[in-house]
Amino acid sequence: MRTLKFVLIAVAVTTAACTRPPQLMSVPTEPTYIYAAGIVPDSFVVRLATTKGDIDILLRKHWAPNGVGQFYEAVHNNYYDGARFFRAIRGFVVQFGIAAEPAASTQWRTRTIPDDSVRESNRRGTVVFASGGPNTRTVQMFINLRDNARLDGIGFPPIGEVIAGMDAVDTLHTGYGDGATAPQQDRLNREGETYLAAEFPLLDKITSARIIKVWGPTAR
Repeated sequence: MRTLKFVLIAVAVTTAACTRPPQLMSVPTEPTYIYAAGIVPDSFVVRLATTKGDIDILLRKHWAPNGVGQFYEAVHNNYYDGARFFRAIRGFVVQFGIAAEPAASTQWRTRTIPDDSVRESNRRGTVVFASGGPNTRTVQMFINLRDNARLDGIGFPPIGEVIAGMDAVDTLHTGYGDGATAPQQDRLNREGETYLAAEFPLLDKITSARIIKVWGPTAR
């Protein structure tokens, strides 16, 4: 499968920075705490425990049902535990989703999902799948560090938004930049955490990703 280097690189240069805070939708009330494999709730919150603090993400199935279902299943299987924010571009995005264990990356890298339409804008704090072209989304995600509305028109549908911990997102290490100075995805897929710990030790890490609240479980 080809490396997901993305259209985002060009967009990072051309999109103007915006400093307004994220416009977050209200959080549903009266949550339930039951879910099961094969069931994807209408909305749920995932807490990323990271080396910079907790980041809570509210996922909404009506924004992008295929993407939300894939993210739900990956989190349910503890896929993101130990993964680093391996591509972090100051003032643009932070990206994660290549597993700490190469065997896990190999298993999930072939599980592509159909594209969703773009129903919400790529504003600051939204969480979005990375992709390498039509219908290539698997498990790599990015968080928008600024309003990146330009991504709307090239097919990047947000699946959720950070509702707590954006201060932690803003402090994730971005010192390695992108391109030649950043981790190489082919090698990261092969070697996992061993490669990053040796050559990019300052990259921040997700210690665990867990579903902490659920609203309205329904079948996929």
